Amino acid sequence: MSSWNDAWDRGKQMVGEPLAKMTAAASSVTSAATTTSAAPQQMQEESNENPMRMHSNKVLQFVEQTWIGKCRKRWLLAILANMGFMISFGIRCNFGAAKTHMYKNYTDPWGKVHMHEFNWTIEELSVMESSYFYGYLVTQIPAGFLAAKFPPNKLFGFGIGVGAFLNILLPYGFKVKSDYLVAFIQIAQGLVQGVCYPAMHGVWRYWAPPMERSKLATTAFTGSYAGAVLGLPLSAFLVSYVSWASPFYLYGVCGVIWAIVWFCVTFEKPAFHPTISQEEKIFIEDAIGHVSNTHPTIRSIPWKAIVTSKPVWAIIVANFARSWTFYLLLQNQLTYMKEALGMKIADSGLLAAIPHLVMGCVVLMGGQLADYLRSNKILSTTAVRKIFNCGGFGGEAAFMLIVAYTTSDTTAIMALIAAVGMSGFAISGFNVNHLDIAPRYAAILMGFSNGIGTLAGLTCPFVTEAFTAHSKHGWTSVFLLASLIHFTGVTFYAVYASGELQEWAEPKEEEEWSNKELVNKTGINGTGYGAAETTFTTLPAGVEASYQQQAQAPNPTNPFAISWDDHGASSGVVENPHYQQW
Repeated sequence: MSSWNDAWDRGKQMVGEPLAKMTAAASSVTSAATTTSAAPQQMQEESNENPMRMHSNKVLQFVEQTWIGKCRKRWLLAILANMGFMISFGIRCNFGAAKTHMYKNYTDPWGKVHMHEFNWTIEELSVMESSYFYGYLVTQIPAGFLAAKFPPNKLFGFGIGVGAFLNILLPYGFKVKSDYLVAFIQIAQGLVQGVCYPAMHGVWRYWAPPMERSKLATTAFTGSYAGAVLGLPLSAFLVSYVSWASPFYLYGVCGVIWAIVWFCVTFEKPAFHPTISQEEKIFIEDAIGHVSNTHPTIRSIPWKAIVTSKPVWAIIVANFARSWTFYLLLQNQLTYMKEALGMKIADSGLLAAIPHLVMGCVVLMGGQLADYLRSNKILSTTAVRKIFNCGGFGGEAAFMLIVAYTTSDTTAIMALIAAVGMSGFAISGFNVNHLDIAPRYAAILMGFSNGIGTLAGLTCPFVTEAFTAHSKHGWTSVFLLASLIHFTGVTFYAVYASGELQEWAEPKEEEEWSNKELVNKTGINGTGYGAAETTFTTLPAGVEASYQQQAQAPNPTNPFAISWDDHGASSGVVENPHYQQW
């Protein structure tokens, strides 16, 4: 028996000790796993409490602490886009203001006469004025594909930032008197900045709720006209009091700084934004609906339907008409005031900005009014687009006739202000119409129509120089032609435009998506940016009453709540439980 006990004890030592070690090891692994699993949960809780804790973006952290960082992220996006367009179109004012001091003798504000530095012919000047648009035209349609394939917000920032950097190099090209270098820089500027408009339409595909479409888009695009408001007088002042090269440097530096901020604080989709509130994110995603993740390809895009679509051509004709007058004034308004009205460049800069200032205000008001009429079902989308576009173009064409034939300086300036101001209503017509008829292909349509519109920027300098080369009376023909082009745009758009989703723009069957339980009271069905059909459910009576009561009490600390978001009981958007004011 003793030998048996001894054997048993030896067996326990041989088996028990390794078993105990294995048990201890298993316990330590379990404990480590528990600790590891708890760590992400703790980190997630911390990040939920403070989203910026997990984000090392210093620029974003700084912006979040400022007043502009407190507004809704979709409006922050619109404001920054506005600034980007302001810089982009301000850049286009630089050469128009500088050219008269570059190739003609001039007298500075202190009475000193300066000899010109460059001996350009009219043909050379026309080529330099239009070379930007050669590059701009090339990238319009490809930009639509790029905006669908890559994050459109990054594409927009790339266009503005690189274009601004090239603007810093442009004075060097002029000073070394290399026509090829100047042409190369300007064409390159056109190439990169040509992606901006299509890219911004791609941005709104993910960020703009349908009933805020006009407001957000016009807020962003107003920067184009604000760019002229600031760019014309600022460029004229810098050219007169500093040097002809100074506006190129100033806008170049500002554009590079803006691009850094843009890349740091904007994101492709609401879901990717680290500091967006859950309420705003849910509101945007619910209002827009599902956005297909498949990218359009050359084969999948219904080219035949697009090319033969009358509503598409209505947008194209309107874009060409507006682009003609816009580039005419952007490039030649200061020259017109000097040659036809006898005004000095330093004095005319501020007056030249007033028409674009009025237009910027009209664009903002027009966007608000257009969405108010649509969201309250006062007018259909088609009626709103036609009334705003044709009313704006008709007024502009009529006042252009006055500019063409008046002999009074005061009448010419007042008519010019009224003409450009009236055209602001048209931006709530043709310029956002792509998102109505084909939201899935909005960026591509914008590139297509803007590409045709860019032909106006290419041909307008040659036509203007041909009319005005021998006499100041040629300006009568310049403005008469602009008026006739606008009357053509009015007629075509009134007959063929539409605000309804086109059949060929519907998502493909394989991309259909439906959310049967989506809680959304906007009353919009299938009109989001590439959204397939979505069905809506009714909220329980108690919950609905609670949400409506909350919606009827806007934040008293926000003075923009009513005017910026169409707040009101009759608005279909405000009933959404996740609806957010500014």
